[in-house]
Amino acid sequence: MVNPSETREGAEEIAVAALGFVAADPALLGRFLSITGIEPEAIRLAAREPGFLAGVLQFIIAHEPTLIAFAQTAGIDPASVAEAMRNLPQGDDRYEAST
Repeated sequence: MVNPSETREGAEEIAVAALGFVAADPALLGRFLSITGIEPEAIRLAAREPGFLAGVLQFIIAHEPTLIAFAQTAGIDPASVAEAMRNLPQGDDRYEAST
């Protein structure tokens, strides 16, 4: 059985779930928008950009309590979030290439 985080499609599903998790929490959404500089009405447009989904996972990973809460909600191992990030464009853990 293939771990969903090991394929690009599975990684995208995890990242979309993470975006939904962030969007459902006003405090997290506010922090995400503040850190990224994205305006709320521009999220859909930004989501089409290469690296956006990896950036969502980077945001989740950067704060351990958020990572744990998301992983529990999604029913996945927290380590698979980082694995999923690495399977997305610009999700290779290199700050310069990922921002």
